[in-house]
Amino acid sequence: MKRWRKAIFCLLAIIAIIIVVAVAMKNSKKEESSLKIASAQDLTRLVEEVYEKKEKPLPSIETTEIDVSDESMVNSMTGLENGDNLEYLVVSEPMISSQAYSFVVAKVKSGVNADNIAKKMVDGINPRKWICVSAEKVSATSSGDVVCLVMTDKETTDKIMEGFKEVAGTVGKVYSEDVEDIPISNDMPGFDMNSLDVPSVDTDTEISNETEVNNEISNDNENSTNTEVSNEVSNEISNEISNKVEE
Repeated sequence: MKRWRKAIFCLLAIIAIIIVVAVAMKNSKKEESSLKIASAQDLTRLVEEVYEKKEKPLPSIETTEIDVSDESMVNSMTGLENGDNLEYLVVSEPMISSQAYSFVVAKVKSGVNADNIAKKMVDGINPRKWICVSAEKVSATSSGDVVCLVMTDKETTDKIMEGFKEVAGTVGKVYSEDVEDIPISNDMPGFDMNSLDVPSVDTDTEISNETEVNNEISNDNENSTNTEVSNEVSNEISNEISNKVEE
């Protein structure tokens, strides 16, 4: 009887282990990204699939590939210092720069933690890079080796992120910032106060110049007055001489 109980216990233990392993394998498959990116064109198609899930917010949007070796462009579009950790990068933005909308997807290189890249993008991107307009919200996440960054108004940002999740199947942590909570800084990528062509004003020089001008005007007025007085005196003397001659 004891042997039977022991055998039944062992059998139940084995069944429990099998169930746990099966559930773990199933969950593991669910966490795998469905994105298979082998080129920049694949990233472009990914963007179009997201727009199919969620209506394209603006009619003038154009999706273009960015050269990851172009540090200036990578910095402006992603907030990253450079593209050393990126293999491919595409950006979907309106052709009219006065509209605050940017949807970026990138594939990271093998061995690079995509989740870390997503966090760096949110921390580094300048939502006011358009100068005259600003995004309201910035969000980024990752799926496998693909990173997604969106910034525009709050409603559209959430909608595009939701579309990316639907296409990707599963995503990692979502990092988000409301722009009103992000302080304005001259160090933010895409904006350089020093690049603005504002002429400097030397106050002392301006005052000095103004004083010189006033002095010149004063001298001119004084000379004019003296000339008039001199002419009057000369006329009086001439008249007196003329009268004496007549007498």
